[in-house]
Amino acid sequence: MIEILATGPVNAIQDAGRFGYRAQGVSTSGAMDPVSMRAGNLLAGNPETAATLEIQSFPLRLRFTASRRFAVTGAVAPMTLGGRPLPANWTAVAEAGEELVIDRPSRGARCYLALAGGLDVPDVLGSRSTHLRNDFGGFEGREIRPGDVLGAGTPFAIRAGEAGVVSPMAHGATAFGTEVLTVRTVAGADLDMFDAGRRRAFWDTEWRITPQSNRSGYRLRGEALTLPAPVSLYSYGVVPGIVQVPPSGEPIIQMADANTAGGYPRIGGVIEADLWKLGQAAIGSRLRFERVDFRTAAEAMSEIDTYLAAVRRAVGLLAG
Repeated sequence: MIEILATGPVNAIQDAGRFGYRAQGVSTSGAMDPVSMRAGNLLAGNPETAATLEIQSFPLRLRFTASRRFAVTGAVAPMTLGGRPLPANWTAVAEAGEELVIDRPSRGARCYLALAGGLDVPDVLGSRSTHLRNDFGGFEGREIRPGDVLGAGTPFAIRAGEAGVVSPMAHGATAFGTEVLTVRTVAGADLDMFDAGRRRAFWDTEWRITPQSNRSGYRLRGEALTLPAPVSLYSYGVVPGIVQVPPSGEPIIQMADANTAGGYPRIGGVIEADLWKLGQAAIGSRLRFERVDFRTAAEAMSEIDTYLAAVRRAVGLLAG
């Protein structure tokens, strides 16, 4: 269906993630920006959790080997189909032989390519996501490479025309690029281990995402949050969003490929509704933690529901 002509490292197939196996040491994986992944699937006429190609290194160049509807969502990136420019967050039908090129984003960090029918790779433990650290899932358990040919399933819906949606990055006060990104965060279970000055620094510091960051976790640089003496904790369960502080004092935000257990002090937890924003934050981005309570964290999920509902309505108009 598509032949990969050129790609950078770490681009791999991801869906909504692999759930129910953390007790066995298998992390969730899945899209770093699940909101854009779901929107792309909706535009392509797929179930929202279908397998997509997560693109985080550019340029990506591929050739369609058969006619197929596709959608590209997420980061705002220059894109051409057969040499014709396409807008960001867009769906169109490619003809056999046409090449799609997605270049480095001007805003955001990751794009999602959805093909009508979903990318056709084996289901492993309830998901088609690639578990890069353990070499399973996705396409042969690895990142894609030039020469790979990826297939797609039977389209769920057939329709003509092109359309697009507004990126979730355009909503609210979310900042990307040169601005400081604010992510809402609840207090961590071990916050009181830190003295008042370091607790204040956690909330007030403008942190930078360092090159020592990946799908497993983002290591941040700013004011060191060192403890006066080493602390030994019993291992506890880890999920994406937890902010741990290792002995270096540089916080680590656990991300999609988060470890399943850990023992560093937990100073905070980025709320689920804001994890997609971190997925669109590039290396070198600056961010701040905004303290919120658990009620706010739960209510914030309605923002994502509202956005995806708007995408569903737009897709309904396209289908009609």
